[in-house]
Amino acid sequence: MFNLKKKNFGKLDKTLVVVLLVLIIFGLIVLFSATKSLTNKGIFGQIVATILGFISILFIVLIDIDFIKKIYLYIYLVCNFLLLLVLLFGVGSEQWGSDSWLQIGPITFQPSEIVKIGFILSVARFIEINQKNINKPKTLLKVLVFALIPIFMIYKQPDVGTAMVFVFMLVIMLFTAGLNLKYFLGALIAGIASLPFLYLSLEEFQKKRILTFLNPEHDISDSSYQAIQGKIAIGSGKFFGKGFLKGSQNMYNFIPEKQTDYIFPVLVEEFGFLGGGVVIFLYGMLLHRFVVISRNSNQMYSKLVIMGFAAMFLFHIFENIGMTLGLMPVTGIPLPFFSYGGTFQLINLISIGIILSVSIQKEALSFE
Repeated sequence: MFNLKKKNFGKLDKTLVVVLLVLIIFGLIVLFSATKSLTNKGIFGQIVATILGFISILFIVLIDIDFIKKIYLYIYLVCNFLLLLVLLFGVGSEQWGSDSWLQIGPITFQPSEIVKIGFILSVARFIEINQKNINKPKTLLKVLVFALIPIFMIYKQPDVGTAMVFVFMLVIMLFTAGLNLKYFLGALIAGIASLPFLYLSLEEFQKKRILTFLNPEHDISDSSYQAIQGKIAIGSGKFFGKGFLKGSQNMYNFIPEKQTDYIFPVLVEEFGFLGGGVVIFLYGMLLHRFVVISRNSNQMYSKLVIMGFAAMFLFHIFENIGMTLGLMPVTGIPLPFFSYGGTFQLINLISIGIILSVSIQKEALSFE
């Protein structure tokens, strides 16, 4: 499992580490402001999760990636087992709109967040095994069935937002593996054609989110309230912001779920367009380092794993910021390193740890 002989610590991406540290510190500052006026949400849990995340990174960078490849099928089975438990015993519909959480005694967690890591590690290996024949319909169908089983179980919770994250990760990994563009075009056409049927299958609260996206002013006292208050906070921040702990929309709790899904309006209200721009720039640098690390690898598995995580972060960032700006429907997707949630913070840091571990793994020479 651990093999220091296969690690080249000189290849550690220092730029990625520095960008991560800046995002973490800025995220904790903004979260402190968002939770200061709330009596039931403190920042202590987030700090603990962050510390545990960095400790995890120290161990994960030592893991032999070849060991992960050998146990990919066990990882896949555990992920599906967790999702099956959610379908049978999941809780959370009354509070969050879907039974996507498992409760074990005093501990409540969302298995789909954990499954994101297992999905990338296992599906990347399955794609690698079948990569040479990936453009043959029979092989592609086999890969899709393997990947869509956990996605379908997440969709049935129902958690359409998280299911979309998984679909996007799969698409990027297939693209990285060299899947012919005609398949993506066909999938796009089929997806557009199925939109009416997908809409009819949604829960009522999910339909409301889509209607709010199309017409934000149609129900300003209910389903549109969050979107409108978020835009007010963003607009009132102007260029430099109102100042730390001085955002009125934030401090007077006008923004629903401001510590989780809608933390970006808190950031922009207090730190302005400048603060928001800096965070988006940092996210851009983070994603750029992922791509650079992927390109520098000569092993397909490493490329697939890194691009899978890149897709995960990109979707979260684009969807979260986009929905607060009114560019995307509200889906409850949190913002990495800023949104409140110990499990989410820990999973994101573990993901970075895996990327760093892959990046410093000594690879066999490739003559392809």
